[in-house]
Amino acid sequence: MQSKGEIAKIVGAVLLPQLGGFVNGKLTRTQITEWYNHLNFPWFKPPNWLFAPVWTALYSGMGYASYLVWKTGGGFGGPAQLPLALYGTQLALNWAWTPIFFGLHQLKWSLVEILALTGSVAATGVAFYRINPLAGYLFVPYFAWCAFASALNYQIYSLNTPPASTATIEEVTDGAKSK
Repeated sequence: MQSKGEIAKIVGAVLLPQLGGFVNGKLTRTQITEWYNHLNFPWFKPPNWLFAPVWTALYSGMGYASYLVWKTGGGFGGPAQLPLALYGTQLALNWAWTPIFFGLHQLKWSLVEILALTGSVAATGVAFYRINPLAGYLFVPYFAWCAFASALNYQIYSLNTPPASTATIEEVTDGAKSK
């Protein structure tokens, strides 16, 4: 049985990622009706109600995984140091996506950001596995969701970005002369 101190550490590790999710959830909710619902979406976009429970489960899994690595790997001073630094990096990237996408409405930059997030999730999962295999396995659904979210972000970007002008220099120059 876990001691009260260990249970508190587990709860803290699980709650930490939820904090950013909670703050970002407030930003997301204000933008759903005002902006997001007016975008064009691919056929495979999940219903809006699905995102909150999925992220709650993923944040819980990654938080517990971080606890396992911290405990198994000797805390911040032992072999867990690099995996936990990677964890912090991916968590910061995770929290940064929502303000870029929903706050700034930057579809292209949110795509770049989510690709970096997905790569950092993969690196964190591998590093976690080397310390504690269960912790690495807990990152598999998170990686799969980030890969899916990257594809969704790409499609939203593609469907909502006007095509670039394909005029040649001659067409632009000739058009200016005819005015």
